[in-house]
Amino acid sequence: MRKFNPAPLFFALLSIIAFYYSDMSLLFVTNEVIIRIIRDSLLVFALIIPVTAGMGLNFSIIIGAMAAQAGWIFMLDLQVPGIRGIAGAALSGIFISFICGYIIGSYLNRVKGREMIATIIIGILGAGIYQFIFLVGYGTFIPAHNSELLLSRGAGIRDMVDLAPYRNIIDRLWLVDISGIQLPLFMFSIVAAAALAVKLILLTPAGQRFRAAGSDRVAAELSGINTDRTRIQAMIISTVLACLGQIIFLQNIGMVNVYTAHMNSDIFSCAALLAGGATIKEAKIRHALLGIVLFHSLYIVTPQAGQNIFSNAVLGEYFRSFIAYGSIAIALIINIRHEREKQGRLQ
Repeated sequence: MRKFNPAPLFFALLSIIAFYYSDMSLLFVTNEVIIRIIRDSLLVFALIIPVTAGMGLNFSIIIGAMAAQAGWIFMLDLQVPGIRGIAGAALSGIFISFICGYIIGSYLNRVKGREMIATIIIGILGAGIYQFIFLVGYGTFIPAHNSELLLSRGAGIRDMVDLAPYRNIIDRLWLVDISGIQLPLFMFSIVAAAALAVKLILLTPAGQRFRAAGSDRVAAELSGINTDRTRIQAMIISTVLACLGQIIFLQNIGMVNVYTAHMNSDIFSCAALLAGGATIKEAKIRHALLGIVLFHSLYIVTPQAGQNIFSNAVLGEYFRSFIAYGSIAIALIINIRHEREKQGRLQ
């Protein structure tokens, strides 16, 4: 019998309480949550297949986010405008994230059972390489075609880069206003297509292999499944989805903080997934969508609620960080306890 997961109820209650004390209008919060659904859905979807494949929460989606940022920088460097620039950034990022996903998956096959801590380390290592490339390499061994991106010393990219040529281009497609609620139907269709793609992948023979590797890796290998290759495929899909998610995120934001824009994309995505009722053993599209709504509703209203309750908005900011990291910690504790109970029953 499936156990009740209290995480969605917990986040819903916190969101309602914080909304009450924030004095924000429901219309404002609704529009902000819609924006967050558009921005963050693909990043959260990127976690589902690795969880299904038994690899836990993939904190290395931060690599996919950096691949997307590299794609944007390439297009700004070459000054490719409009839709062509967005497509070029996406294709460049997909190419980089495909290669990185293969490398990450190959490495994780060497540390089976410790994938989550390994992906955290991979993310930190990847961030260091990324910073070296764009802080030192750009303008030295990487030719610079757009001097506006360069630091005054002639090498390295400025901290903040404007995406004005691409800002909200696809967000404004098929935009509908219903009683003040802005509904970007084209972007919703992209989110729906990504959700359907993940769902269909899990229904294919590849999806069955992901499930088999996730439920019992030894049994899967005995049945003829190449679990190492299956795990690599899971990481490639995850990294590419994260890249596309960051492309959409930054297009919506309209600027790139070159050296920090990718930070917390992994933590907040994992927290949102867990807030929707997922675990490190099971994650579905419904968990992702519900978690985005609940987690980001709380994320939006807590600073103002903290300001109104304690006359200090900083407390609300601290609470947001506590919720993000705390939800992951609680989920890990619950899952470890569940695994121990399961092993005890088997014995």
